[in-house]
Amino acid sequence: MCSNYKPVTLQDRLLAHFGVVRPDEVEPPEFTAVGMQAPFIVRASHREQLAKACLIGLFGLLPEWAENLAFGRKTYNCRSETKTSKPSFRKAWQTEHRCVIPAELLYEPCYESGDPVRWAIKRLDGGPIGVAGLWGVWHDAKGQEILSFTMLTVNADDHALYRRFHAPQDEKRMPVILHERDYDDWLHCSNEEAEKYLVQYPAELLHAYPEPLPWKDLPEPKAWASAPDMFADEWREASTNPKARMLKARQARSRPGAAPKTDKPADEGPQSGDLF
Repeated sequence: MCSNYKPVTLQDRLLAHFGVVRPDEVEPPEFTAVGMQAPFIVRASHREQLAKACLIGLFGLLPEWAENLAFGRKTYNCRSETKTSKPSFRKAWQTEHRCVIPAELLYEPCYESGDPVRWAIKRLDGGPIGVAGLWGVWHDAKGQEILSFTMLTVNADDHALYRRFHAPQDEKRMPVILHERDYDDWLHCSNEEAEKYLVQYPAELLHAYPEPLPWKDLPEPKAWASAPDMFADEWREASTNPKARMLKARQARSRPGAAPKTDKPADEGPQSGDLF
C-alpha cells in the first residue's frame, strides 16, 4: 500500500514523459500524503481536451456519496481484486475513469531493522513512475467541484522488492506501476483490456533505498517553565540525537522536590539516574 509519495511537478518532466503540462494556477507540494493535492492524468474525452489532460486533485478518492473530505483517508488505495465490488470505487471503474499518477518516488515502510523505516522506490533508469489509478468528481456542500484519485494495487507477496515492505504479518501490496509505453492505452482502452495492466512491475526495473523521515523537535515539558530541570541540557542533546531517540529518550522528569510515585519505602531513594 502507498500512502505518500513525491509527485512529478516539473513541467518539463511531465511533458517529456507523460505528454502533458499541469495547470499553472495550482502549485502542488513536493511531497504528497493522503488528502493533499497532486497532479494526475486523464484521457481526452473526459475533459474535452485535444490530448491527455493533467488535472490537480486530492489523493484519496471521494465517491459522490461521501459525506466529507475525511472519507478520502480510507480510499487512497484501491485493491484491484475488489474494484468492481467496493462501492467506493465501483462507479469510477465502470465509467472508465482511469488515470495515470506521475511520481518521482514512492514511499513504503521497511521493518527489517525491527522498526519501521521509510524507504524510497524509484525507476532504475531515472525516469518518473506512472501509477495506474481511478479518479472521480465530488461536490461539497456549496456545490464546488473537487477532483480526487486513488492508486490501484496488486498483491506483492512474491515480489522480489515489495515483499520487503510493511509489517511482517501484513499482506504485501504494491501500486500498479505502468510501463511508459502503456500510458495511452491504459487511459483509452476498455475495462476488459485494462485488466492486463493490473500486474506487478518487474523488480529489476526498480531501485529502493532508505530515506528516513527527518526527526521532529520534541517539545520541552511544560513544567520546566516554572521549575528548571537539572537534566535539561542532557535531555536537549538526547532529543536531537537519532540514536538516543531510538532508545526513547524521556520527554520529562519529575520536578525537583516532588515525591516520586512509588510503593517502595521513601528512604530507598531513586532507583536509577539513567536518562533512558
